[in-house]
Amino acid sequence: MVNTKHVLTYGDTFVDYIATNAANDTFERHLGGATVNVAAGVSRLGVPSGFITITGDDETSAFVRNELLKEGVDLTYAIKVPEKRVSGVYIHLTPEFDRVFSAYVNKTPDLQVASDELKPKAFENASVFHFCSGTLFHPKARATTQKALKLAKEYDVLCSYDVNIRPLRWESEDLCRKTILDFLSSADIVKLTTEELAFLMETERMEDGITQLSHNHIPLVFVTDGENGTYAVCKDQTFHVPVIPVQPVDTTGAGDAFMAGILRYIHLFGLPKTHQEVIRCTDFGNKMGALCTTKTGALTAMPRIEEIEKNKD
Repeated sequence: MVNTKHVLTYGDTFVDYIATNAANDTFERHLGGATVNVAAGVSRLGVPSGFITITGDDETSAFVRNELLKEGVDLTYAIKVPEKRVSGVYIHLTPEFDRVFSAYVNKTPDLQVASDELKPKAFENASVFHFCSGTLFHPKARATTQKALKLAKEYDVLCSYDVNIRPLRWESEDLCRKTILDFLSSADIVKLTTEELAFLMETERMEDGITQLSHNHIPLVFVTDGENGTYAVCKDQTFHVPVIPVQPVDTTGAGDAFMAGILRYIHLFGLPKTHQEVIRCTDFGNKMGALCTTKTGALTAMPRIEEIEKNKD
């Protein structure tokens, strides 16, 4: 039977202003943001993708909406508030042409999707609901995330959580850690890096971190470790899935590409139930992440299903 449901993502949109020269006086504009990358990445893999976000009435917001629509992302459940201004991230180039974060601009942080603006229909038609911690620092967005998770559970929608910690958005490390931990038990799928695991569990030993994380009874956990592959944890078993070596050009967005691959697999086949299914699911995510690193940019480097098919073993 054909799956007519969509993968539903919630989060902020961003515009990345990337310098085109080492003088850092001219910039190219690109659509950005972790949840944006995942929503578009899922669509590029041939899976229906819906996105809950908020934009305004200015030219930058129009650019964001148009770019998302070009990617095939459904904005039926997105919110438009005239005064909203999309956040901007300025990325400078060093004389060696390395990219460095320069500034983060958010003129309307308090304009967020409200919990009562969520449409139950969005969840009724979803296979998976995906969110990040990127908006959890804001009380209004936090309440909206809680309501979204409640709706997802009501409609038997799997919940996916990319920890994706951005320390500069938080008042303190303790608040960041506590808030992110509070949402773990609501998730069916959790993805985090080895560094994020160490931060949240306050231990440098990955085995200890995974043991502590298991107290949240999450059905499926992915701990990504860059070129060393991914540790998938399912039913208290940990499987190491290596990644095929590539020549990386830019690692930006690799984790989002990995997540898009995981969500595609789960949309098509459901949660992995056997050792072999866990390996297959993780391996597909690894391939997505690795391919993403072979091009510059984040969304611009997000692989399409044709590239994955072409790079099959």
